[in-house]
Amino acid sequence: MTRIIADISVSLDGFVTGPGPDLRNGLGTGGDALHTWAFSDDPDDRRVLHEGTARSGAVVLGRHLFDVVDGPNGWDDTTGYGAGELGKPAFVVVTSSRPASVRTTGLDWTFVTTGLPDAVAAARERAEAASSAGGKDLDVILMGGGATIRSAFDAGLVDVLALHLAPVVLGGGTPLFTGGQPRTHPGTQTPTHTHTRPRTLVQRTVVPTSTATHLTYDVLR
Repeated sequence: MTRIIADISVSLDGFVTGPGPDLRNGLGTGGDALHTWAFSDDPDDRRVLHEGTARSGAVVLGRHLFDVVDGPNGWDDTTGYGAGELGKPAFVVVTSSRPASVRTTGLDWTFVTTGLPDAVAAARERAEAASSAGGKDLDVILMGGGATIRSAFDAGLVDVLALHLAPVVLGGGTPLFTGGQPRTHPGTQTPTHTHTRPRTLVQRTVVPTSTATHLTYDVLR
């Protein structure tokens, strides 16, 4: 069965990038420490990375993250999806408009302009086709960024949450989940608050290493 798995590295204080992420420095100040585990020689880190890459039938990412990985400082012949694993599943990008050009033409990109649910549905079709062709169950991986995973979580699209908890406090950046973030309601000047929708999680695995604690949860709907 194809599952929808949100899989992302996060700091102890809940950030998936450091402060000031941009196209040149996609993980922001200090954010590289989030992914130290992906380049570790620890056998448990290597196993977690390999298993996650191997189960990826299709991958969903937001437009900002696409611009980072497809940018001049993004993926190349030595580092790509799955770090050194260089996995090449189908990639589905949620975007308001298609990019004018794509640098990483060796990868299978699909651009969905009709919203996240349609992007997840397209990725599920690709993952199920890959599962049938390969004779094994493959999943849809929600790679990020934080806003994409947060939106999928709030919409009830996520079956499994996989977190790689890095032993670092970033002090700011892109949060994975939000509390009461102020927002002005359309047509008024009165601030309201948005909250991540409450969800019940069931912890399934915990793998501690010297560089991260790898956690997986089933998301109850």
